[in-house]
Amino acid sequence: MKSIIIIPSRMASTRFPGKPMAKLDGTPMIQRVWEKAINSNVGDVIVACSEEEVFNHIVNLGGTAILTDPNLASGTDRIYSALIKYKNSLEYDCIINLQGDMPLIESAQIKTVLEPIKNNYPIGTLATNLYENEKLNTNITKVLVDWKSNNIGKAIEFFRSKKEINKNSFHHVGIYSFTQESLINFIKLPKSKNEISLNLEQYRAMDAGIDIGVSFVKNIPLSIDTKEDLITAESIIRANHEKN
Repeated sequence: MKSIIIIPSRMASTRFPGKPMAKLDGTPMIQRVWEKAINSNVGDVIVACSEEEVFNHIVNLGGTAILTDPNLASGTDRIYSALIKYKNSLEYDCIINLQGDMPLIESAQIKTVLEPIKNNYPIGTLATNLYENEKLNTNITKVLVDWKSNNIGKAIEFFRSKKEINKNSFHHVGIYSFTQESLINFIKLPKSKNEISLNLEQYRAMDAGIDIGVSFVKNIPLSIDTKEDLITAESIIRANHEKN
């Protein structure tokens, strides 16, 4: 299976402007994610960016970056826009959308998102531990999973808050894998009512009857949504340096 990782990157984040180039222990966040993607050995890696600052940084590192329209509606639109501009784009069986704000993710964890595709799901994603103090946190998206076998299940529901949380609910990790066909189909779909009302893009697929497979991976590190998260992540990186 020939795969490609595309990392969508946009400097105009509402909660954290300039996030891709924010430094953790001296290294820009987007560079850390790009390095983890390269080290996963999944396949080619592209940064799909909307600003020349990010484009120039990745290219100067020897990487591949593609400029995309800053007004694209979502990260999925951005990865598709980059893919169709890339050489031999139709050769890829699997396209991974790796969020650019996960600098602490391990390269081996990235590979796991291929498992739902290998188990014949058109779209795959990841779930990790949902801790007690996260259950009421509306900034954390949760996923209810119907487990099938081999740590692979089907996503039944995505939500931010609920009165009662089922034991098969997990912390959703916003990494996705698509078959070539499912990505093209997804991009063509209009936004669904649930996507709009819940502000969860994955409902565009589910409301159209497209199944999303889920792989479970323990203890996937936090994504960086705020400057406070950045400080926490930097502390983790420095602590790991001291251990080593």
